[in-house]
Amino acid sequence: MPPGQDISGLLPHRYPFLFVDRVVEFEADRRIVALKNITANESQFAGHFPGRPIMPGVLLCEAMAQAGGLLVNGTFRGGLSLEPDTGEDAFLVLTGLDNVKFRRQVVPGDQVTLEVSLTRKRRPLWKMRGVATVDGHIVAQADLSAVEVEPDGAPSAAPKVSDEAGPRIHPTALIAPGAEIGEGVEVGAHVVVGPNVRIGAGCRLEHHCSVEGRTTLGEENRVFPYAVLGSVPQDKKFAGEDSSLVIGSRNHFREFCTVSLGTAGGGMESSIGDDNLFMNYSHVGHDCRIGNHVTMVNSTALAGHDEIGDYAIVSGLAAIAQFVRVGESAFLGGGSMVVMDVPPFCMANGDRAELKGLNVVGLQRRGISAEEIRSLKRAYKLLFQSKLRVPDAVAAVSAELADVPRALALAEFVSASERGVTRP
Repeated sequence: MPPGQDISGLLPHRYPFLFVDRVVEFEADRRIVALKNITANESQFAGHFPGRPIMPGVLLCEAMAQAGGLLVNGTFRGGLSLEPDTGEDAFLVLTGLDNVKFRRQVVPGDQVTLEVSLTRKRRPLWKMRGVATVDGHIVAQADLSAVEVEPDGAPSAAPKVSDEAGPRIHPTALIAPGAEIGEGVEVGAHVVVGPNVRIGAGCRLEHHCSVEGRTTLGEENRVFPYAVLGSVPQDKKFAGEDSSLVIGSRNHFREFCTVSLGTAGGGMESSIGDDNLFMNYSHVGHDCRIGNHVTMVNSTALAGHDEIGDYAIVSGLAAIAQFVRVGESAFLGGGSMVVMDVPPFCMANGDRAELKGLNVVGLQRRGISAEEIRSLKRAYKLLFQSKLRVPDAVAAVSAELADVPRALALAEFVSASERGVTRP
């Protein structure tokens, strides 16, 4: 602390319950290092092991919490200043101590160094990590949780807007304790976020959307109004198991899109990759696995346990039965009813969808060379238009087009199909 400044002006605590004597380092919104000198005349030693005074561990935790209060109020003021017009102050109440450990005894004559680092901020909730040392040796450590309260002791009414670098949360949003909100996240009005949700940096949750269950979002996802991510599976066998939904980065979930958690019968996890677009009313059922750059158009539905490869397009009103695989760069026409696997690089359409040839336009848009497209056409002819049995057709592709990886991938997809492959 600069000369002439009084810690009691930045904390509500007073003697004999003020356990911070001096601040030696301060980084706003990051960390603080403070000192507590242990003297024999402190009131706790009159009854705490008289004749052999030992600093109570709970008071070491209190000292770390007070240092954390200085960190928070110093952050608001832009520094450890006593000027009343430099910012707002927070009245923090300690709500939790986790992972508490006491390593050594602290006795009169010791100088305790209190280092407290901010680990998560989502006002009115704060989480910090405290470490107390004497002569470089750790004597105590703890994870601290605190909440801001009003002067009358009531909890602050709603999450407040953090600084520009932190999350920006609308006052009407309902963020459950335990949820993790990354830097730069925007949370709109009446958004609901569950206690086991993790939102990555730069995500945008627009008004009235919900993120529930054990759901993890990567960075820069955008969730539009009334979309629901991490909903309970529409599966009668679901018994409340602790399943999850894992979502990558830069996905868009448009209005009324729904994505379900996994189930015990499907590996306990639904997963979505990066750069996907889920349009209005699209539905991703439980235990589905979606790749990257996938487009699901309006009112499309995945029943559950489905796998959708990279760059696939599922056109409007198409529906896919359970346990179906749709390969890379496949294209499903509007209104398709898909009950068997759709090979990569192919188009399928119709009620009980049938193959309609290669997805040449999609391949060209991806920059696939004309030569490779010709090789894929040859593989398609061998697999689906010749009179060869499937094992023989796969062997023929492997022999004739061994130097064309996508042709081999097409043959391997057909060979590995358990449900059966959509045919012309």
